[in-house]
Amino acid sequence: MAGKPPASDPVQDAPEVTPPPHAAAGLSAVGHSLRMATRQMGVRRTALTLLRVNQKEGFDCPGCAWPEGDERHTAEFCENGAKAVAEEATLRRVTDEFFAAHPVADLAERSGYWLGQQGRLTRPMYLAEGADRYEPVSWERAFDIVADELRALESPDEAVFYTSGRTSNEAAFLYQLFAREFGTNNLPDCSNMCHESSGSALTETLGVGKGSVLLEDLHRADLIIVAGQNPGTNHPRMLSALERAKAGGARIITVNPLPEAGLERFKNPQTPRGLAGRGTALTDLFLQIRLGGDQALFRALGRLILEAGATDEDAVDREFIDRHTHGFEEYAAAARATDWDETLRATGLRRSEIEAALRMVLGSRRVVVCWAMGLTQHKHSVPTIREVVNFLLLRGNIGRPGAGVCPVRGHSNVQGDRTMGIFERPAPAFLDALEREFGFAPPRHHGLDVVRSIRALRDGGAKVFFAMGGNFVSASPDTAVTEAAVRRARLTVHVSTKLNRSHVVTGARALILPTLGRTERDTQAAGDQFVTVEDSMGMVHASRGRLEPASPHLLSETAIVCRLARRVLGTASRTPWEEFERDYRLIRERVSRVVPGFEDFEAKVARPGGFTLPHAPRDSRSFPTATGKANFTAAPVEHPEVPEGRLLLQTLRSHDQYNTTVYGLDDRYRGIKGGRRVVLVHPDDATALGLPDGSYTDLVSEWRDGTERRAPGFRVVHYPTARGCAAAYYPETNVLVPLDSTADTSNTPASKSVVVRLEPAGA
Repeated sequence: MAGKPPASDPVQDAPEVTPPPHAAAGLSAVGHSLRMATRQMGVRRTALTLLRVNQKEGFDCPGCAWPEGDERHTAEFCENGAKAVAEEATLRRVTDEFFAAHPVADLAERSGYWLGQQGRLTRPMYLAEGADRYEPVSWERAFDIVADELRALESPDEAVFYTSGRTSNEAAFLYQLFAREFGTNNLPDCSNMCHESSGSALTETLGVGKGSVLLEDLHRADLIIVAGQNPGTNHPRMLSALERAKAGGARIITVNPLPEAGLERFKNPQTPRGLAGRGTALTDLFLQIRLGGDQALFRALGRLILEAGATDEDAVDREFIDRHTHGFEEYAAAARATDWDETLRATGLRRSEIEAALRMVLGSRRVVVCWAMGLTQHKHSVPTIREVVNFLLLRGNIGRPGAGVCPVRGHSNVQGDRTMGIFERPAPAFLDALEREFGFAPPRHHGLDVVRSIRALRDGGAKVFFAMGGNFVSASPDTAVTEAAVRRARLTVHVSTKLNRSHVVTGARALILPTLGRTERDTQAAGDQFVTVEDSMGMVHASRGRLEPASPHLLSETAIVCRLARRVLGTASRTPWEEFERDYRLIRERVSRVVPGFEDFEAKVARPGGFTLPHAPRDSRSFPTATGKANFTAAPVEHPEVPEGRLLLQTLRSHDQYNTTVYGLDDRYRGIKGGRRVVLVHPDDATALGLPDGSYTDLVSEWRDGTERRAPGFRVVHYPTARGCAAAYYPETNVLVPLDSTADTSNTPASKSVVVRLEPAGA
């Protein structure tokens, strides 16, 4: 199957490969951060900006949603946070002359990396129907274009209002308010593509669709299980929390198909030992699980805990189960019926490895389970996360200090956006509160999530697509189908700070509306404003930018929503949009009367470090579920079936990447340099398939309905993955995931369990 690298883009398609390291961060991370930051911002701007990241009087890092402790380091950021800030605070600018020189057809041929490296957008741009390039447009004309298209729709449900996780609480609250006053619940967001499975499972089992732990719970835990997550790249500051937990005596089990440097050893760049020494070994037990085998693993652990309970009364917390849970007997019967042969086949583990994990569990009173996309993007993701809850409920590890569920979010305010009402299936109580506060009747029928929005665009049921941040085209599955669907829209609108592929895959008409970044000063009629965000653990705090805006033509996200709402809704709206734009305190006053937990919002957020939202299971062991208790579940155990000669592929990020934003072409922690089109394959699997290291192959996904998708020209890298599994970067591999391949219940794209065959490149 050996082939030649494609000639179209040799820089990206012919990477250098070296053995992956076994430790993360340290002095090399500091150097890499500073090089990338100074390249974008210059030396002085780098120092001024990075020292404000995640500080109590500074701005929230746009790089992830990991929380900060009460005590802050002077440099309260990680390597990828520095990259994210540098991308936003860059001195590079995209001008009118740039768009004049580059027709959309030319931009569409460029990589996402190239587009992002051009710099900050500086003024509104309009692509007229039939035009070949964007041209400058005034804000007034831009809002008129959107308003005219929205008013021309036969139904408000022909509009889709997408949200990325970088949107502030204030902007998100007004955005959903505008959409609902307009008449639709079509509010898909990036949660639909990542942690929707977590929210679905946790709402059903615990009554709250968020994590139940705070940062100090990780510090106090006896055992932390990190499943389907790579903190070293995706949430690097989490490594500091794990290091502190280890110092307190905690042990760590890592459950992942790939060994990840950050979970092997952490060289904390804020300590002498991390900079000059060997750092801290984090993982005590590495369970190299087969993709999609996590449900089977946690079910097997449940069976073993129940068996241990026959002779050890401390193994199962019967008092907690009897007082606080429902459905235990049905679950216990299913767990006791666990088939060991099936478990070992599903997980790819040895029974001795699972029993070693059991010994660590039984020796730990306080257990936290953390997870990310490795658990949420399978067809059976919701039952998998329910099984994690079963495992924790058995030993009373919900509502106990140092214990609980910890879904780790990626976007810096994706959880806050959902709290503010960005959801296509809003709770009736939330809509009731909106109606009381604003005096209009919100729509009650469910709207469209991401996958259903793409279908609606494809089928002509949606005609206007408005995105508040993000890179919808690149983030979505089934790339060719998604792009064709978006091109059927009458109008596409993107509120953005930088160029991305979604700006060059357009409807008949398109607008780019440039907005302020987190790093920039937001000055309105009432003076300088701040916004708020919610981190991955339900902490709400202020974010204040200090840099001068990249252009005098930028508007804040809040201002964009307010002006658009005034233009579209007119005098029919009783909402004081102009006052909200003038003074964000007035927005927070309304939030305090609509969203539970935000009472006295302005006073709470004035406290240094912000405040913690209530969480009934954590705070009082009360569970707002249908049964009034925490629910055990007993779903059949599922795992992907892979035909002979095929591999199971997961999509993942490189280290020089944040979601669809590519900072560079290296993946230092996996030994990849100068390219992204690589597929990581176990050497034994590669040999069996006739794939020498360095050969080139096409990835072809196979689905139960007989459909196939192809991603051409990937360099084979022999890598210590789990046997039968492979990995490659997204968004390059999103093309392999059909639109209809989604998780049951949550409808999240199943990007972590893609059956592929590998064919000679260009065959």
